[in-house]
Amino acid sequence: MVTRIPESVRERTNRDDSHVETVSVGDDRQVAYTEYGCSEGTPVVFFHGTPGSRLVAALFDTAATEHGVRLLAFERPGYGNSTPWDCSIRDAGALVRAVLDDAGVESAGLVAFSGGAPYALSTAATHPERVSRVDVVAGATPPEVGSETPAPLRVLRGLATTAPSILRGLFRGQAWLADRLDPSFVVSQYTTSETAETAGPISDAVAAVVKEDFVEAFRASRRGAVTEFRATATDWDIDFDDIETEVCFWHGDDDANVPIAGVREFRERVPTAQLTVVDDADHLRTLLQSVPEVLATYGDGGGDGESDRRRSEASVHRTD
Repeated sequence: MVTRIPESVRERTNRDDSHVETVSVGDDRQVAYTEYGCSEGTPVVFFHGTPGSRLVAALFDTAATEHGVRLLAFERPGYGNSTPWDCSIRDAGALVRAVLDDAGVESAGLVAFSGGAPYALSTAATHPERVSRVDVVAGATPPEVGSETPAPLRVLRGLATTAPSILRGLFRGQAWLADRLDPSFVVSQYTTSETAETAGPISDAVAAVVKEDFVEAFRASRRGAVTEFRATATDWDIDFDDIETEVCFWHGDDDANVPIAGVREFRERVPTAQLTVVDDADHLRTLLQSVPEVLATYGDGGGDGESDRRRSEASVHRTD
């Protein structure tokens, strides 16, 4: 799969704030977002990972344009241009509502990557009138689900809970290194060598965006990631029975960051959920392969017969 990144988008991923919109969500609190794709298209809100920023959505600017999707990529508190504060998972709906109001959008689809999953699901549970559908790509799972929590995640959650200042220092050091080293330093955190042997290397263009996204996440503050790792280490405070809209989990069977066994268990707790397995895909490759397909279904009217047929014919996907 080749991800094409136009020169105009590459310029926007170079920590360029000229395309950033900000919206107030309280006294001295700003949430930042950037639009990709078609300005008059079907609105879709993109939730970055933990850590992450609006810049990762630049990977899908071309796909969004081709499929007539207006992609609204916002930064949660403490990332990029958004004001740092201790935002809970349950607060996510208010952030999305503010972005949609500012963009003049009544309702939108939600696409969440990795650590963005709980925030998208919370939005669907608390603001169902603003959400048309939820697609969770390589999404995180609640701590009580699954028995294969990877060691790095256990360490990050533990530090966020017991020693947040140490974790902030760790992130500061990682961001400093990421800014100066080859993009592979960041890419390796989301890929596996086994998958690379079968799927091939990540392109230089994609790797450059992944690096910029990581650096931008910590540009002004490390508080966002620390807050989120702490928040997701305990009960997410989401009543999954309140989610009425369609939810689709897209998950790679080689994902070492979030093992698929936990996703299968989690799916059973979300009444409207289905799972599409991406064969031979790790964390990053699941994102790269799934999001263009997701955007195509929005462009086709949210999932008509033709888009369903294309999904069923895709050799790397299977409904689980």
